[in-house]
Amino acid sequence: MADVLSVIPASVLRNLSDKLYEKRKNAALEIEGIVRQLASSGDHEKISALINLLAMEFAYSPQANHRKGGLIGLAAATVGLTSEASQHLEQIVPPVLSSFSDQDSRVRYYACEALYNIAKVVRGDFIIFFNQIFNALCKLSADSDVNVQSAAHLLDRLVKDIVTECDQFSIEEFIPLLRERMNVLNPYVRQFLVGWITVLDSVPDIDMLGFLPDFLDGLFNMLSDSSREIRQQADSALSEFLQEIKNSPSVDYGRMTEILVQRAAAPDEFTRLTAITWINEFVKLGGDLLFPYYVDILGAILPCISDKEEKIRVVARETNEALRAIEANPTENFDVGAVLSIARRQLDSEWEATRIEALNWISTLLNRYRAEVFCFLNDIFDTLLKALSDSSDEVVLRVLDIHASMAQDPLHFHQLVVFLMHNFWVDRSLLERRGAFIIRRLCVLLDAERVFRELSTILEGEADLDFACVMVQALNLILLTSSELSELRELLKQSLVNAAGKDLFISFYASWCHSPMAIISLCLLAQLLEPRRYIWLLKALYGLLMVLPQQSAAFKILRRRLKTVPSNSVNGDQLKRASSGIAYSQILHHSGSKITEDGDMDQDNGNLQNGIEFASLQQFKQMQQQHHMLAKSRAQLRDRSTSLSKDGPKSRTPTNSNIRDKEASFKMI
Repeated sequence: MADVLSVIPASVLRNLSDKLYEKRKNAALEIEGIVRQLASSGDHEKISALINLLAMEFAYSPQANHRKGGLIGLAAATVGLTSEASQHLEQIVPPVLSSFSDQDSRVRYYACEALYNIAKVVRGDFIIFFNQIFNALCKLSADSDVNVQSAAHLLDRLVKDIVTECDQFSIEEFIPLLRERMNVLNPYVRQFLVGWITVLDSVPDIDMLGFLPDFLDGLFNMLSDSSREIRQQADSALSEFLQEIKNSPSVDYGRMTEILVQRAAAPDEFTRLTAITWINEFVKLGGDLLFPYYVDILGAILPCISDKEEKIRVVARETNEALRAIEANPTENFDVGAVLSIARRQLDSEWEATRIEALNWISTLLNRYRAEVFCFLNDIFDTLLKALSDSSDEVVLRVLDIHASMAQDPLHFHQLVVFLMHNFWVDRSLLERRGAFIIRRLCVLLDAERVFRELSTILEGEADLDFACVMVQALNLILLTSSELSELRELLKQSLVNAAGKDLFISFYASWCHSPMAIISLCLLAQLLEPRRYIWLLKALYGLLMVLPQQSAAFKILRRRLKTVPSNSVNGDQLKRASSGIAYSQILHHSGSKITEDGDMDQDNGNLQNGIEFASLQQFKQMQQQHHMLAKSRAQLRDRSTSLSKDGPKSRTPTNSNIRDKEASFKMI
């Protein structure tokens, strides 16, 4: 210490801690000259002692003016050392860096000034302190003092220039620090960070693209900043990186895809749009490289298809189509079950467009990977059945298309009809609202006769008589009125002259017996809808007219319709025969008869198989007896309950056993 004091005059040390800047500056100039003389003589030991004095007695002093003098003195010593300063940087730089966090804003300002002068001298040699300097500048960029901020910006520009020309900069050591800082919300710090990312990316020898996953999420986070300038800077940086990705032969899609998928669901519209745009480019560029991330991408774009922002919807649909165009091999990192799970989950979306696209994906998978999809059938079948209750007709149509595709297999066809009936039983409102729509569509997709035969077979053994009656009435209305069943009606009309028509009539008859009106409608449809041949239709209708109350709406409607029957469709001979006692039952039981165009009967032994032996069809009588007994037992139970309510507390009767039995009967075989 004594040797150093002998080199530096006491007046210089006194002026170095003076409160006046000019005195401190003059003292620093004298220190610069002293250090230059020592450096020319090669006395680095004294130089080291002098620097230590400036650091310990001044830069680390508790007095602010001493600290200010120490900082300017250290900078002056560096200038005096010129090219030899690098060997003393370990002593010079740490005290300056420590001053960046000083409580006195003027000390922080002079620290920026000192480091600026030091950096100008040593240039690339101080790169070993880059992380510490970057960390300090990051904090100073948001300093509360405007002068400190300005000084920090000047220093920042110099450091950037040095880094861009230095070949010793280690991006690997810097990235962890950058990643840590990217979550800061301060707008000044964000500008500082984006500025550094842009500068480093412009350096040809620095591969920022390879480290993009480390700070990509932070850039996306800045897209929702309240400052327009920051949003624009972040967007500009992202656009530049996306362009580099397009031109790069090798890209790490995995980590970035995970980030983009999360950002595609961000509350901010601009963030969502940018994320879905990146995903769109990834799908186009990556192709089969994206198979491991197929599920995550699909989960991100399906909700965006229904986004309130039109630009997002357009890009999402384009991405969705591009993704669907990629045909993957299930053995090559393509998880059919996981994709199905995503699609099934999106069926619960509140948005119709998303639900429709989810169904389109299930349909696509079913067409491409039928065997694999059937392995997961139990996972999606219930959801698809519930989707039949969807408020959207388009959704229901897509669901029915999928069910029809699966029902091409006889076993799955039976399961479909069984579960459909179970859904109608559980949710009667579904039958009322969608029943006709669903059944008519299935008739188009799966053959009307096949669908109705299966429904009739199931209803024939239905234990819930009330449900069976309601269901038969619904089917009967569809049969009589739907255009999709016109061929089926034509076949039923030939029941007396066609073996196929007879077989179809008999297959319906057993289940139609649940409803008297339905069975009457079936019989009229099958045999009596041609008055020129079968005059008994008019007689039957007039008979019904006779029993209806004359003031009822039904009476007036039927009478009005009977008046519309053309007079030339029925001739006098037919009416005479119809009134002369030739019973219609004779026609039905005359199995060998052929009925001519005029309603006459001709014996034809070749058509014996066409007669319908109603005497052998006892189902109607038996079925109606069951309905009568059920109605009677309910009346008795109701009377008993009424009586008990008058005499005392109501008795509690089990209500869940029937439901449990019913659900058990619908279990899949």
